[in-house]
Amino acid sequence: MKLTLGFSPCPNDTFIFDALIHHKIDTKGLEFAVEYQDVETLNLKAFQGDLDMTKLSYHAFAYAVEDYELLDAGSALGFGVGPMLITKDPELAKILQEKLNNGENLGEFDQLRVGYPGRYTTANFLLGLAFPELSNKVELVFSEIEEALLNNSIDLGLIIHENRFTYAEKGLYKVVDLGEYWEKTTKFPIPLGGIVVKRSLPTEIKNTLNTILKESVAFAFANPKSGLDFIRQHAQEMSEEVMYKHIELYVNQYSIALGAEGRNAITKMFEKAQELGFIPQSNKRLFLS
Repeated sequence: MKLTLGFSPCPNDTFIFDALIHHKIDTKGLEFAVEYQDVETLNLKAFQGDLDMTKLSYHAFAYAVEDYELLDAGSALGFGVGPMLITKDPELAKILQEKLNNGENLGEFDQLRVGYPGRYTTANFLLGLAFPELSNKVELVFSEIEEALLNNSIDLGLIIHENRFTYAEKGLYKVVDLGEYWEKTTKFPIPLGGIVVKRSLPTEIKNTLNTILKESVAFAFANPKSGLDFIRQHAQEMSEEVMYKHIELYVNQYSIALGAEGRNAITKMFEKAQELGFIPQSNKRLFLS
């Protein structure tokens, strides 16, 4: 049986899926037609039901939950791994930090231009929690946000993925790590992205997908250099050191299995987002099993 599969070209995803798509593990007769897309494109594809199995952000999952359910393997959750709000102006960074810490309204700063990686990204959800007044947003591919700050096209940038390792050396400044903000307010790890499958697939196939994805992650942990060429092929001109820093940050025990803590974190995010009216209400079960 051949299934359509979408994931991003980022090192954490290529690390996770390498063994599965290159048959380094037994895929139980399943084959995959793979699409490599940035996370917001994958989010939008999920809304259309285009893919049998796909990576998507947890924020987007709320809009695709009628058609998809979450696998126990493959997720990106953790502490200290969240998106970051940054700026070119160190004084602006200090002012916004103080306002956030003091629970103050942004006042005259509410129309700052914010470059962000997509409406349905978890990063955008977290930005809404911390700075709900920031509504003057410019949607950009995540890899373009630093450059937009440097050329003054935007005032603030919401960065994800490997950009957290590169912004400081480019002369940019952190306003807030939104993952840390979430952790302080909820005490849970931040759910960033997960792997979902179509609800309409046979139960046996969905369970098999969960099993082989778990085995793919386990193989990657046991053989971390096995997929190096594949990971490098899709990485954005980054060094091997940065690639593996990225993997270390986003691939962890929650990627093998969510466990009770991971499931509770995801449930908390959905409850919080529904309470604030950020996502639609749904009675669908989130998890495959």
